[in-house]
Amino acid sequence: VFTSHGPTVIMPTWFCSREWFFHVGKFDEGGKGVPEDLLFFYKHIQKGGEVFRVNHCLLLYRYHPQAATHSVLEGTIWNHRVRFLEDRVLSSWASFTIWNAGKQGKKLYRSLSPANQKKVTAFCDVDEKKITKGFYTYEESEERPKPKIPICHFRDATPPFIICVKLDLTGGAFETNLNMLSLKEGMDYYHFN
Repeated sequence: VFTSHGPTVIMPTWFCSREWFFHVGKFDEGGKGVPEDLLFFYKHIQKGGEVFRVNHCLLLYRYHPQAATHSVLEGTIWNHRVRFLEDRVLSSWASFTIWNAGKQGKKLYRSLSPANQKKVTAFCDVDEKKITKGFYTYEESEERPKPKIPICHFRDATPPFIICVKLDLTGGAFETNLNMLSLKEGMDYYHFN
């Protein structure tokens, strides 16, 4: 639900009753640049809807340069995804660790509301260079002194985690590291990449 490159959930593969469609509240017809299918999907989840994976090809998507999808900015989708994460997960957590002290982890941190930024106890990573640096300073912050968030090795980090590492990109190394911690997805961590 929180990943951008995870299981493919796109509008033409949705199968729901008309009754449920009206219960969720139709699509946001705000016009060009509104990710109406993403917003409908989030409302579906918020109203108790579920997602079931079907391991069959349900759709052949034909790309074309005039597709309406190109009017939706990447930043718009990112902001909706972050707000959904904050509402559904972070609002109930007192603190958490961001797993990835690199570009994506820092981007998530900077995108969080100030209240949720304060809940970040650390970044964790496997990169010795980042760990040796010891902390991330949020230079764009207007706070004085500027927030400094510790960076530690993933084995020294405290759950829960928001994981900003894409799956299947490390030859299984990341997945092995995650498995060794014996954590439960949906309780101890969520993927957000």
